Amino acid sequence: MQVSEDQLKQVLADVFAIDVASVDDMTSVDTIKEWDSLKHLTLVLALEQRFNITLSVEQTVEILNYPLIKAVLGEHGIKFN
Repeated sequence: MQVSEDQLKQVLADVFAIDVASVDDMTSVDTIKEWDSLKHLTLVLALEQRFNITLSVEQTVEILNYPLIKAVLGEHGIKFN
């Protein structure tokens, strides 16, 4: 599935209630103070719903920054333009 990277950025912006323009390759659990364990689970559910995928337990634990999120989505056949 080919999607705009803006769609992924919007998911993160919505989950963490941040400006979509602030989402970039440096976005991580260390740079977003709102990124706690509950918000992480909310992110997982939002990604699964938006991209119609199911993340494994390993992938759920893995997605701690924007590049890793893109990589895991790539494992599900999601390509970004």
